[in-house]
Amino acid sequence: MSSSYSHSKEDLLRRLKKIEGQVKGIQRMISEDKYCVDILIQIAAVRAAINRVGTIIFENHTRGCLRTAFEKGNKEDQEAMIQELIEVIAKFTK
Repeated sequence: MSSSYSHSKEDLLRRLKKIEGQVKGIQRMISEDKYCVDILIQIAAVRAAINRVGTIIFENHTRGCLRTAFEKGNKEDQEAMIQELIEVIAKFTK
């Protein structure tokens, strides 16, 4: 079964590898006792980057999986999908 983000897979993996490098950079900064503000700026950059990855996956899920399921599903299935969407948005925005 293909995921709704499969067409974005290479871009997502590239972004995640960059994030991994940023996190390793933060570890190095802490090891080297770098200035706190510089570390915090890098943490903010990692947060923004991981949020963007999540947003891309969320967009693909909504435009792919959710749309397809809504077109094919009955009322109970549709209500379950709405509930799932509400729950994932709540988790994603924490």
